[in-house]
Amino acid sequence: METRSTCPYCGVGCGVIIEHDETWITGVRGDPDHPANFGRLCTKGGTLHLTMTPQVMAQRLMHPQLRREKAARRERASWDAALDHAADRFAAAIAEHGPDSVAFYISGQLLTEDYYVFNKLAKGLIGTNNVDTNSRLCMSSAVAGYKATLGADAPPCSYEDIAHADCLLIAGSNAAWAHPVLFRRIEDARAANPQMKLIVVDPRRTDTAEAADLHLAILPGTDIALYNAMLHVLLWEDLVDLDYIRARTEGFDALKAVVRDYTPAMAADICGVKAEDIVTAARWFGRAPAALSLWCQGLNQSSHGTDNNAAIIHLHLATGKIGKPGCGPFSLTGQPNAMGGREVGGMANLLSAHRDLADPQHRAEVARLWGVADVPAKPGLTAVELFEAVHRGEIKALWIACTNPAQSLPDLNRVHEALAKCPFVVIQEVSADTDTAAFADLLLPAAGWGEKEGTVTNSERRISRVRAAVAAPGEARADWRIAVDFARRLEPRLKSRRARHGDTLFPYVKVEQIFDEHRASTVGRDLDIGGLSYALLEQAGPQQWPLPAGATRGTPRLYGDGVFPTASGRARFVEVEHRPLAEATDPRHPLHLNTGRLRDQWHGMSRTGLVSRLHAHAPEPVIEMHPRDMERRGIVDGDLVRVKGKRGTLLLRAAASTTLRPAQTHVPMHWGGRYMRGPGINGLTLPVTDPVSRQPEFKHAAVQVEKFAAGWQLVAMRRDEGGNGGGGLHAALYSWLARFDHATLTLAGRESTVVVLRAWGAAGSPVPAPELLGELAAAMGLDAPHALAFSDARRGITKRALIEGDRLAGALLCKETRATDWLLDLVVKGEKIGGSTAELRKWLFAPLATPPASAPARGRIVCNCFDVSENEIRADLAAGLGLAALQNRRKCGTNCGSCLPELRRMAARTEVLAAVSG
Repeated sequence: METRSTCPYCGVGCGVIIEHDETWITGVRGDPDHPANFGRLCTKGGTLHLTMTPQVMAQRLMHPQLRREKAARRERASWDAALDHAADRFAAAIAEHGPDSVAFYISGQLLTEDYYVFNKLAKGLIGTNNVDTNSRLCMSSAVAGYKATLGADAPPCSYEDIAHADCLLIAGSNAAWAHPVLFRRIEDARAANPQMKLIVVDPRRTDTAEAADLHLAILPGTDIALYNAMLHVLLWEDLVDLDYIRARTEGFDALKAVVRDYTPAMAADICGVKAEDIVTAARWFGRAPAALSLWCQGLNQSSHGTDNNAAIIHLHLATGKIGKPGCGPFSLTGQPNAMGGREVGGMANLLSAHRDLADPQHRAEVARLWGVADVPAKPGLTAVELFEAVHRGEIKALWIACTNPAQSLPDLNRVHEALAKCPFVVIQEVSADTDTAAFADLLLPAAGWGEKEGTVTNSERRISRVRAAVAAPGEARADWRIAVDFARRLEPRLKSRRARHGDTLFPYVKVEQIFDEHRASTVGRDLDIGGLSYALLEQAGPQQWPLPAGATRGTPRLYGDGVFPTASGRARFVEVEHRPLAEATDPRHPLHLNTGRLRDQWHGMSRTGLVSRLHAHAPEPVIEMHPRDMERRGIVDGDLVRVKGKRGTLLLRAAASTTLRPAQTHVPMHWGGRYMRGPGINGLTLPVTDPVSRQPEFKHAAVQVEKFAAGWQLVAMRRDEGGNGGGGLHAALYSWLARFDHATLTLAGRESTVVVLRAWGAAGSPVPAPELLGELAAAMGLDAPHALAFSDARRGITKRALIEGDRLAGALLCKETRATDWLLDLVVKGEKIGGSTAELRKWLFAPLATPPASAPARGRIVCNCFDVSENEIRADLAAGLGLAALQNRRKCGTNCGSCLPELRRMAARTEVLAAVSG
């Protein structure tokens, strides 16, 4: 059977067709009729079914778990007992300390209907605005920037505008990795229009920047200086649309006085790029008949993210390049439904349908809609503020749904302290294995992807139906249902907040009723969907808002009439100036730390991290450094290093990269406490936020990096006989991460899963005792009597191999670990060992073992769709195959296309080397 739904990853909002037998999801493919992707999927979306295998589902949270005392263990509880207990604890806190003593922290991965119920529960029933979302961490600066300039939180563009653009400016986004299906559209547009200019603004030379006609590798935090200088050039060269400015905008003269000083030379000095490149970028943008800008976290995750957004929007307003095909400022959403959450007011400073909490009339409108006496005026606590309040003891009960703040918030050591101190923590999740779940007093099992009904809104304001293909496992329930069931229990305990009419504020028995109430709240607003319904979505497919009553289809782009949702009807220019970074480097912390995304992982890896093949492109967490910085510190590629910040330290392996400038480093955001020792990179990021959006600064922290003197290394690997997709062995080994100075716990494999534990000890520390290694071998199933074993107690060397059915099923090596890649390949392949067991014993146990000629290590996987490795690609290219011939032979890059930028780069590098050697 097949069910149409959407992908639960990034905000591109791809349509998927779920293949299933009504019990298990067996496959997934792109929906060719969905206008966001037309059938394309990236590596993450294309492996969604592997997150729903029986082996993975066996690790799901199936039943409520409750502990009534902090020191007690959680035990299975009924839904009635769990929700009654939660209602008692919340009601007691509210009665003793007031409504603002409780809070909700929710997620851009929830469906719009889920979001709506949580918002109504907090602001309508309880009477607190303490409901915020992890979207605060990624998109709130875009919200504030749009509102400051255009008057409403409404991205004015559509994906179809990419094909109409003559100049495309991508800022602070590695779209090739973070939004790969959208990047395929960019590649298609450039192929159809070779004259299109692509400008990429990014401190790193990412795969997106590699594709650019002009890469502006600005220094971190200098975006405003760049865009002000571009506006300076536009003014100087008469590339602005003065008629549009006079008729459709206000505030330009004040901004003009500011940007007068931002000459290209001045900005070049601030940004660290060439003045002539700034001029070129401005000319391309100004002279293009249609110019489109795309941006993401590089602009948003900043202590001045709102001004960053305003500065890039100014370029469109000054040239009149907005509201027309191929034109406009287009913020790319990081999560699948961050837009939907914003639409229903699911943030601490918003109300339903883009209403402003600070506006008394808006609060009164929502109170009437909900049938409550009032909506509180006091602003709620935003994400970072919320957890600071938890740390201070002001929050007595905290409900967290579908997000992992113990990994994703900045300054994690303090966040962990806060969660540990909170009197009552509820976690509503699909998994009991997230970093945050460890702090739960009550764990509630939620339905996940493929099991839910509702709607989501993608980056281009397109609303899609989400449909369930299979039932949720065990006793798991839909998120909206959990919130409604809790609210109904809480209502009689909070009599003063009850509805004025009827018995409940939450009469919903099916999800469509929630959507209908949300729809009614939007009528007459900028996002009016009075004409939208589930029936229309079923009949006509996904639709963009606004879609008012009487309309037959959604609105592809906004502001074509030049009228903006401001008091004057005009767009606004805002005086923005360059400001220094929130945390300056200094002699003790001389390096810039940047964080970002990997191609094949998403967020905290609670879903993608269970798919072994998605580890193949980036097998472990590393810190990328410029070779010059490594040389100065005596660090070589692969060394273990200590990364020291002002809030904590972290051990990582170093990787040389020329994509960075000297004095800059980069670490992926995804790796957390389930994959490495320590909380992850956000143990080092700072909790400074933008003063308007309250979005934290994730894109810069000051650090030092020094070589870690490692005395020994341990590598243990075992095929998880539970099958593909992160069976129970990975979860069973979490506790081992804390038993070494540094350790990583990752996956390898394709058709089967191999769990890989790597550990290091500091120089001078004793090697693990035989008893500890025996305990580890038992935990990994390597302790069978027939396992091959070797031990040299004098040198502290231990080696063990498990062979089952003439296949290498696992191995453990301590101290002598120089040649383990080929062993891992043998375990991954699961092929019969050529020759005899004695031959393997010779390879494995000989000092400084090297692989046999017949079994070279494959290296990192570049193409996940067709399992093509870096070494295979290099060999083919060195043999004279061009890119087209390589693709014809290996099929790499011919499916999802996520690896195409890397393939092109490798081919180009081979051509350069051949030319030099020739």
